[in-house]
Amino acid sequence: MAGRMVVGSAALAGLVRPASAPDPAGAHRVLPVAPELTGLLPNRGLRRGSTIAVSAGQPRHSGTTSLVLALLAEASRAGSWCAVVGVPTFGAGAAAEVGIALDRLALVPDPGPEWPTVVAALIDGVDVVVAAVPHTVSASVAERLAARARQRGSVFVPYGRWDRADVTLQVVRGAWEGLGSGRGRLRRREVTVSARGRGAAARPKEIKVWLPGDGLTRVIPRPAASPVGRSRRGALTLVGSA
Repeated sequence: MAGRMVVGSAALAGLVRPASAPDPAGAHRVLPVAPELTGLLPNRGLRRGSTIAVSAGQPRHSGTTSLVLALLAEASRAGSWCAVVGVPTFGAGAAAEVGIALDRLALVPDPGPEWPTVVAALIDGVDVVVAAVPHTVSASVAERLAARARQRGSVFVPYGRWDRADVTLQVVRGAWEGLGSGRGRLRRREVTVSARGRGAAARPKEIKVWLPGDGLTRVIPRPAASPVGRSRRGALTLVGSA
């Protein structure tokens, strides 16, 4: 099954619980993420009610879509519903490969001018809502959506520039591995992901991770010093084999 395609806000009614219904899982539950990503998040997972932005950066760096997929995978595998709004190129095949359950995935490729309404309706009843940010979103709309996520116990993931998120993740560097001198196949991509935010996430963090992963990735703390120079204190390097 290639995910549930949803067109228009009216079609969302069958997917979400009534807006007045309580969150059965509790507003403070933390949804799981891949072990490689726990060090980036203050609660080591996706805290219900939080806004976790994924910034495409300027210029746009390769790897941001893979980062979004990685954020969704463990929560989806554990039984959560996920939705992706405004990303027409989002690949269901790639989502399935990282472990996202397609029968619990709602896709709204083009919400059009109803973007705030569609996102708000999904926040009412879907556990994790990823929404590509249009060019212009007013501060009042942004605040209403964040407040709605807090109230409903959903995790809101704006994909693009978003001010005042609890945590903002960004791919700052990336390099593919596998190509030789004029030949070969792309095997995996090493990306550096930074995290910054407010409150418990105020201290900037940075990790390196393979995206897509290979199931054998492990977290290794960087030593305080190395033969080639002093490493950044507290940083993590993620390494694995294909």
